[in-house]
Amino acid sequence: MAMYQISNGQLAIQIDSMGAELKSLKRTDTGTEYLWEGDPEYWKRTSPVLFPLVGGLREGSFLLDGKRYPMGQHGFARDMEFQLKSQSEHEIWFQLQSDAQTMEKYPYAFLLELGYELKEDSVLVKWKVSNPADTDLYFSIGGHPAFCCPLVKGENQEAYSIWFDAKDQVISGVIENGLMSASQAVYPLKDGCLQVTEHLFDQDALVIEEHQAHQVALVKPDGSHYVTVSFDAPLFGVWSPPGKKAPFVCIEPWYGRCDAGDFAGSWQERKWGQQLAAGESFAAQYQITVG
Repeated sequence: MAMYQISNGQLAIQIDSMGAELKSLKRTDTGTEYLWEGDPEYWKRTSPVLFPLVGGLREGSFLLDGKRYPMGQHGFARDMEFQLKSQSEHEIWFQLQSDAQTMEKYPYAFLLELGYELKEDSVLVKWKVSNPADTDLYFSIGGHPAFCCPLVKGENQEAYSIWFDAKDQVISGVIENGLMSASQAVYPLKDGCLQVTEHLFDQDALVIEEHQAHQVALVKPDGSHYVTVSFDAPLFGVWSPPGKKAPFVCIEPWYGRCDAGDFAGSWQERKWGQQLAAGESFAAQYQITVG
């Protein structure tokens, strides 16, 4: 396990080779830290990659070719050591390759590459998944960055809000026991904003599907946006641990999600799952911009 750092004069970031996880995101002029610190009292992680699964599985396992494979929430990549692939002044890449250990629980060959690039006041988080096998590869992938909210310790979190580039409302799926239910919740927006309240995440994450928004920001009490996450992903989550008054909010671009409570299909049939033919690659990214 090793910690790496890159800086561009405006931002400095640190990445842990364990999970290739972003551990710090600071402005160099003010020293302001935007990323959650990972205190296990609330949540021990800071920005894990979710691969090859986003969310949880019905019965804790997936069906493939008549056999069931157990897999925990959000997959296994976040708990594995990545290898450094390349590093320059403003960009760094890590990689994780399938091996005998991964093939036992997920019988697909893969190469997962995860990169971070600094551009002015933004961090680009880049994913590339390659299929080296001669059969199709099925997977999901997502981000899970957690940002300080409130930004200033001691401030009232309920004076903060979440802004969406949507008009009047966002519609979220409702999670029950870690799985998607048939219900939906409608969240009206005021000037694009939804207030952060003590009970906003009582039913777990807001799961917002069908390209309802592609920019989500955290907003300070004065109305200014201090973190904006931009993405092309078809769905995303917004989350903070239920009932803990945790001082952070996650904004999570996803290409995949948890199973529905009544899902009885195979791994290949999971909603929002990705498919790669032999020799093909999948590439996506999201951008974190700080104020």
